[in-house]
Amino acid sequence: MLLDSASLYFRAYFGVPDTLRSPQGEPVNAVRGLLDFIARLVHDHRPDQLVACMDAAWRPQWRVDLIPSYKTHRVAEAATDGEEEVPDTLAPQVPVIEQVLDALGIARIGSPGYEADDVIGTLTAQASGPVQIVTGDRDLFQLVDDAREITVLYPVKGMGNLQVTDDALLLEKYGVRGAQYADLAALRGDPSDGLPGVKGIGEKTAAQLIHEYGDLSTIRAAAQDIGSKLTPARRRNLLEASAYLDVAPTVVRVATDAPLPDFDPAVPNEPLDPMTLESLSARWNLGTSLDRVLETLTAR
Repeated sequence: MLLDSASLYFRAYFGVPDTLRSPQGEPVNAVRGLLDFIARLVHDHRPDQLVACMDAAWRPQWRVDLIPSYKTHRVAEAATDGEEEVPDTLAPQVPVIEQVLDALGIARIGSPGYEADDVIGTLTAQASGPVQIVTGDRDLFQLVDDAREITVLYPVKGMGNLQVTDDALLLEKYGVRGAQYADLAALRGDPSDGLPGVKGIGEKTAAQLIHEYGDLSTIRAAAQDIGSKLTPARRRNLLEASAYLDVAPTVVRVATDAPLPDFDPAVPNEPLDPMTLESLSARWNLGTSLDRVLETLTAR
């Protein structure tokens, strides 16, 4: 089980009341919400390996070099260092999350210059057995692969209502399989990631083109072929987007070769550092949220 950690703690932050506070009055809703998520996921799905995947670079320079608008809107207007705009009561909770995961002994992995998505893509490529990816980010639908038993658990409402995303569901909802989803995303674009897409091609048209031609490279070849069945307007739009389409696949597709440190992915049966965990619990009022995680881990 691979956790898209930032996706989950953002969800926890906005879904759990900020009335949950430390003894000093600091919000801990993201910390406790994420712990509750982990307890529910481990209890319901019984993974034998669990990795919290982290953003070492939430907006990698190599992606920005290819498409300068990549995630531009998420950069805080007042920031001068390209920092991501994060709610001011969430940012202080992220180091606490990291400390608690480390004390629990849950593997927490990032890769310099890469996003958590790339860590997930790399671990998925290396996996020899089934993989469950837990994320609220549709970009990771591209990793779905029925043949390799790779599914995405997509929260519909909390961790108790997860959409189990496989190829069949993607075909039903989007008209493409997991292996085709990145091509659909490149054609359609994604305003939330600063990807312009191709003029006049939305999600349904992108799916239609992929269904007809198979993949992005074949669609582009059809645009070059005056005898293809593409309409003149669609051909023109695809050709005008050539510079974008040259680089979009590299930006949209998750990396599968991010360098990763050595780590133990096994789900711990007991906390790695109980004294530190006890200190963190008292300092941050982790209370029943931490208790639930510990009970779930020791009950495995």
